[in-house]
Amino acid sequence: MKIQTKLIKAVHTKQNPYSAITTPIFLASTYAQGEINKPGEFEYQRGKNPTTKAFEDSICAVFGASYAHATASGMGAITLALSLLKTGQKVLFCENIYGGTFRYAKKIMENIGIKYELRSDLESLESLSSDVGAIYIETPSNPLLNITDIKKIVALAHANNAIVIADNTFMPLFQSPLALGVDVELHSATKFIGGHGDALGGVVCTNDKALGAKIGSLKNTLGIALAPFDSYLMLRGLKTMKLRFDAQIANTKKILEFLKSHEAVQKLYFAGGASEHERAVHEAQAGGCLGAVLSFEMSEKYCYKRFASSLELFDIASSLGGVESLICHPATMSHASYGEQLRAKIGIKDNLLRLAIGCEDGEDLIADLAKAFAKAKKS
Repeated sequence: MKIQTKLIKAVHTKQNPYSAITTPIFLASTYAQGEINKPGEFEYQRGKNPTTKAFEDSICAVFGASYAHATASGMGAITLALSLLKTGQKVLFCENIYGGTFRYAKKIMENIGIKYELRSDLESLESLSSDVGAIYIETPSNPLLNITDIKKIVALAHANNAIVIADNTFMPLFQSPLALGVDVELHSATKFIGGHGDALGGVVCTNDKALGAKIGSLKNTLGIALAPFDSYLMLRGLKTMKLRFDAQIANTKKILEFLKSHEAVQKLYFAGGASEHERAVHEAQAGGCLGAVLSFEMSEKYCYKRFASSLELFDIASSLGGVESLICHPATMSHASYGEQLRAKIGIKDNLLRLAIGCEDGEDLIADLAKAFAKAKKS
C-alpha cells in the first residue's frame, strides 16, 4: 500500500468492534481477568489499552517498526528513550537539539549519574569511549535545521557497542531512521502526527525485540502511557497527516523563496541549506524534503520583537507541525534552558526566529510576513 492508504487503513474497519469505521475509545482503567494469574491481552490502562494499541499498531505500519509505544507527550517519548541508559554511561547529543531534551539531560540525567556531551563533530568521530551507551540525534535539528548523516552515526555507534536514538519529529513521512539502522526512533506526536494543536503525545519505535520489550516495561513503570482519548485524536490525525504535510511543504517552499530575497533576513536556516555536504546527505536520507519549519536571523535594521507582534496569521507559540502557522523565539522559548553562553556558542542568537508553517493559504502567509516586516523596519 502507498503511504496515504496506510495512514487511513493501518487499522482496518474489520478490526474494530462491530466493524466501526472509527476505532472506539476505550476508557476503562482496568480489565477483568477470567482467572487468578491469567489476565487477557488488556489488564490495566497504564500498561495497555485497546485504543492506544490501535494507534501503536498504526505507527508500526506507517513507520516500518516492529514495536511502538505511545507516551503522554513528546517529552515522555524522549524520557522513555533516554531511560534505556544506565548509571555510569554517557550519551552523546548532536549539539543543536530541542531545549526540552537538553533540560532533561541537565536536570535529571546528571542527578542519576548518566553523563552527556553536546558535540558538533559527531560525524568526524572515529571511535567512542567505552562508557558511551548511546548517540542521540535530531536531523533536521531544532531550531537551526542542521543535517546529520544517519548511516555514518549508526556505523560509528554499532562499531563501539552503542545504540542510536533518533528524534524524527521534523521528517515523519520522508525519512525512515529505522530503515537506515537506527535502534530507536521517536516522535513528538503532538506535532505533525496529531497536527491540530489539541492533544499531546509521543511515540517510541524500534525493530529490536529486546529493546521493544524493555521500552514497554519502562513505559508501564514510569506511568507515561498515552491516554485513550488522546490516542483517538492521534489516530484521527494520522489519517490526514500526509495531506496536511504536503500542503505545509508547498507553503514552506513559497515562503522560503520570499525570505531569500528580503532585506530583513540576515541569515536563513532550512533543511539541507547549511552546506553542499548537508544538502547531499539530506537528499540521500530524506529525499531532500524541505519540511515545514524555517528559521532566520533578522537584520539589525529591523526589530524582531515588533515583527513577531505585528504578525496576524502567525501566532507566537511554542510548537510546530499543526495546521496553524506559528512563530517562536528560540532564545526565550524552546531553547531558554540552554543558557545565554551555550546558545551563543551553538548559534541560537537573540535575533533568531523560527517559523512553523501551517496549512493556511500560502499567499496570505507571505502577505502577513511582508506587512510585519514593513512595520518592524527601524526608522
